[in-house]
Amino acid sequence: MVETQERDGAVIFSVRVQTRASKDEIAGEMGGALKVRLRAPAVEDRANEALVELLAELLKTSRSAVSILSGERSRVKRIEIRGVTRQQILNLLTHEA
Repeated sequence: MVETQERDGAVIFSVRVQTRASKDEIAGEMGGALKVRLRAPAVEDRANEALVELLAELLKTSRSAVSILSGERSRVKRIEIRGVTRQQILNLLTHEA
């Protein structure tokens, strides 16, 4: 199960990113984190931008509502998304991107 925290109208959770995948998608759960595959390479912030864009698109929210709190240069990142619920995050596990 993806571990989440709710705080001040936002949900905080961990994401484990795999770059240079064949397509952008949610790939399940790994060690309490949401596993995400991205086509973008992990250079020049492209993977982070692709992650923010994918999460905003799947949750039907603006890109500005999605923040990377920590782990910008790591595979494991802490993400905060304002204006969504814990259940919307958990529903990503059943969503096909």
